[in-house]
Amino acid sequence: MTDIATIGEAFATPELWHIIALSLAISISAAAIAAVLGLPLGVILAIGRFRGRRAAIVAANSFLGLPPVVIGLALYLLFSHGGPLGFLGLLFTPTAMVIAQAVLAVPIVVALGHRATEVLWAEYGDALQVFGASKCRAIPILLSMGRGPMLTAVLAGFGRTVSEVGAILIVGGNIAGYTRTMTTAVALETSKGNLPLALGLGLVLIGLSTLISATAFALLGRSPR
Repeated sequence: MTDIATIGEAFATPELWHIIALSLAISISAAAIAAVLGLPLGVILAIGRFRGRRAAIVAANSFLGLPPVVIGLALYLLFSHGGPLGFLGLLFTPTAMVIAQAVLAVPIVVALGHRATEVLWAEYGDALQVFGASKCRAIPILLSMGRGPMLTAVLAGFGRTVSEVGAILIVGGNIAGYTRTMTTAVALETSKGNLPLALGLGLVLIGLSTLISATAFALLGRSPR
């Protein structure tokens, strides 16, 4: 009963709801950036023919397993006061956390978008060109035709962002009321031995991620063919 009461008291505080809201804002922003950059890049890699294309495809797939702490360290050095972008004052801010998550999500969206588009282009590419669609004009058409796989790619990127701890902990600092997210709060509460609250936050994280994914697929199912 004490553990349940502890979780209930925590969820009654404005601070916890601020953590949840900040987590969603950062993760959704990073996933949106990854989608805007990654989907067109994936299509370009699938239909384009240019020098370095093969290397770019290999790099996108290799970066699927980017170590978050390494990305966090690289961005820390970039945004620190002595770094090349230190004058921007981004270190230990939500903006730096969005950038860190987006860097981790972009390769996922690019790789999955490329694989989905490659199949579509092999099947419909000739027909599109016969009807006068250049490769540039084919990009939005292919994105629309493959909206199911593209949505899966975006949701995979969102899954990477919403579950991220290491990189955002380094560049965000886990500052209470400013850069503390659900994942960093779980890490903090676990280290303090407050397992009920950490478990409660973990369940909220899973629930929100599932709800967003289910809503996205439901909207996709209602969209006109």
